[in-house]
Amino acid sequence: MYIVDAYLELGTFRAAAERCGTTHKTVRRVVEQWKAGTLGQPRLRPPRTKNTDPVQELIAAKVRATDGRISAKRLLPAARAAGYAGSARNFRRAVAQAKARWRRQRRVFQPWRPSIGEHLVIDWSTKAGLQMFCAIAPWSRWRWVRFAGDQRRETTLRLLGECLEGLGGVPAIVLTDRMGCLKASVVANVVVPHPDYVRFATHFGFRPDFCESYDAPSKGVVERLVGYAADDLVVPAGGWASVEEANQAAIAWCEEVNGQMHSEIAAVPAERLVQERQALRPLPQLRAPLRRGVLRKVDRLSCVRIGSARYSVPVELVGRHVEVIAAETEVIVLLGAEEIARHRLVAPGECSIMDDHYGGRRVRPARQVRPRSAAERAFLGLGEVAERFLRAAAVAGTPRLAAELEAIVALEHDWGRNQLCGALERAVAFRRFRAADVRAILAAGPGAPEPRSQGEALVVNLPAVPVRSLDDYRLERLEATR
Repeated sequence: MYIVDAYLELGTFRAAAERCGTTHKTVRRVVEQWKAGTLGQPRLRPPRTKNTDPVQELIAAKVRATDGRISAKRLLPAARAAGYAGSARNFRRAVAQAKARWRRQRRVFQPWRPSIGEHLVIDWSTKAGLQMFCAIAPWSRWRWVRFAGDQRRETTLRLLGECLEGLGGVPAIVLTDRMGCLKASVVANVVVPHPDYVRFATHFGFRPDFCESYDAPSKGVVERLVGYAADDLVVPAGGWASVEEANQAAIAWCEEVNGQMHSEIAAVPAERLVQERQALRPLPQLRAPLRRGVLRKVDRLSCVRIGSARYSVPVELVGRHVEVIAAETEVIVLLGAEEIARHRLVAPGECSIMDDHYGGRRVRPARQVRPRSAAERAFLGLGEVAERFLRAAAVAGTPRLAAELEAIVALEHDWGRNQLCGALERAVAFRRFRAADVRAILAAGPGAPEPRSQGEALVVNLPAVPVRSLDDYRLERLEATR
């Protein structure tokens, strides 16, 4: 302001500069800032540009694609072709910074340890103008590839059925990504499978499971198969004239790769599959006749097999022979004259497991429920029973589940939270997952009987009425009253 006052008093830049002991250029800059209203404000310098800025996206993409393993020396020719004209030293510094940023953002994974006969992973991909269906058994690394003209639900289920036939059994879980043809909806990050897929899975006896959305690492074993099939089968062929010709090539390719040594497991997948088939559930068939009093050896899963079904026994008996008796509704396992297990008879391909035989209940990890809409947050705010209701309704394939949850939340205003939570408990017990079912349970009130185990007394609250003593009906008293 001293410079501004001198300029206003003297009227020229040079005179004001002579009085203030500075140059006329400084006076001019100060006066211009004063007129613009920016006097005293810090000057914002524009960011300095670097000669590596034009290739920053190229560096980040290569580092991400190679998981941070590519070197600056290998990447420099590509950067030169993209227009980089700086020094190699400056480029190495930019690559090191990009790797440091990638390490801070990179997810850390644990290696997947697949169980024998547990999973089958499937996926779709588009290659050479055709739709490529890929499936792999993670434990044996047995691979199955076929081609089709579309990715519709009917095509997916048909190819999955053919894959299970080729596998020679049914795994416990079939894992897929969130295919639009196999899912009905997604509620609070829980996938509701399509009813047709639920019926298909029930017929074959496996449980459908879905990966997280847009998360390729969660099913990386089949993603690697997709890339391998594309590079080793599709690219060398250069395309096919028809789907039938492509499938003939895929069948020959699968026989070749399944008969070669796999570098990851150091074994031949076709030979490992022979061992894995012993842990797979049998394909759907008529119930086999059961014999009574047969001798069975307890396998390493601590189970005995009869009628194409498995029944658990205590783990201390692994490797020993026991006697298995199949009655009309149950299976009895004897060691000598001592009864060691009693199971309910199950269908072929199923398992009857008692947690006590394995030292306690097995705790399975559950995917986190993440509500997104206001209705989902309000419903899950009812507590733990709401989450159990949601998961059970999703497994049952309830249609329009999001709308049903919104209607259930509206019942809290009329009935209160405590009564609504009690109704949800009862709905889960009886597997009724519609808002109309919950409304009917609330309308029934506390008079509805509670479910009891077989053999327990059913307690019903009856209304109280006046009663008379049995002495009033004695003959002597009756004669005295006449």
